[in-house]
Amino acid sequence: MEITINYYGQAVSVSVEVYEYLSQADHTAENLAHEQLRHWDEWEFDEYIIATEGRLPYCATPEKLICQRETLDEILAVLALCTGTQRERFLLYALDGLSFSEISEIGPYDRPPKRLPGEGR
Repeated sequence: MEITINYYGQAVSVSVEVYEYLSQADHTAENLAHEQLRHWDEWEFDEYIIATEGRLPYCATPEKLICQRETLDEILAVLALCTGTQRERFLLYALDGLSFSEISEIGPYDRPPKRLPGEGR
């Protein structure tokens, strides 16, 4: 049995098997095109929602806040036992990220202004 189809603007007679194959190929191509549109950024829809709308501002847990406070209290207690020079060298190392050799090269007038622990750069 022959079936006439419109193939690229021309009327063509094909067998039923060829028609079914071409019909299945068109259906598969259409499905792939829809999948490409759905996954244009390679994410599933639920992943996209989570990535764009599921971000909450950072908020530390109470346990983390307590740990940070305890750590700060311990550091301040140890710094209270240090001499002024030791305290200054530690703060230059911990807050400014200077190496020990860089700290030793700094003269008394080259030092950055003193900051309290916990202040940003």
